[in-house]
Amino acid sequence: MATTIELDVREDLRQKREPFEKIMNAIKPLKPGDTFILHAPFKPLPLFPIMKAKGFTYEVEQIEKKHWKVTFVKQGG
Repeated sequence: MATTIELDVREDLRQKREPFEKIMNAIKPLKPGDTFILHAPFKPLPLFPIMKAKGFTYEVEQIEKKHWKVTFVKQGG
């Protein structure tokens, strides 16, 4: 059964905390077919090539002005 992990980093960024390490730790256990959903206050463009290199595809959706939802799916298998 596929796993889904959801992480909201909007508050971290409001508090000026860099969420990169938190994101990397969250995706470590994911296997092909698993999903990682990220909520951010902006479109996290720098993250896309990093996630792609780690085997993820992604879909981006703007929910509100300062709420972006990115759905990453681990490929392979």
